[in-house]
Amino acid sequence: MITMNYIVSFFLIALGLYTIVTKYNLIKTVVGMCVMDYGVNLLIISIGYNPGGTVPIFTAGELNAASYFVDPIPQALTLTSIVIGACVTAMSLALVIRIEESYGTLDTREIRRLRG
Repeated sequence: MITMNYIVSFFLIALGLYTIVTKYNLIKTVVGMCVMDYGVNLLIISIGYNPGGTVPIFTAGELNAASYFVDPIPQALTLTSIVIGACVTAMSLALVIRIEESYGTLDTREIRRLRG
């Protein structure tokens, strides 16, 4: 099952990168950034997964050499990444709105041509 997470995360990263590189619409580029962000988040969570692991809350008597814990660091990094991704998406969409108001188009080829 964990292998499927890796496959899906790499697929999402590749799909987001493909969208960013090949699409000329700014909204599609922002959506590609979001998809790539979701793929990276899934990859980070999948790396931190430990089969059979438990919550890393324990007392001194419960800890032994056979204890398996899920690493909480990737979960904390992913939570931070989700917040940063939401802020980047909001800022990107605000910039897209301003660009559309200024140039009247969302096509990057047209914007480059108008700019000179």
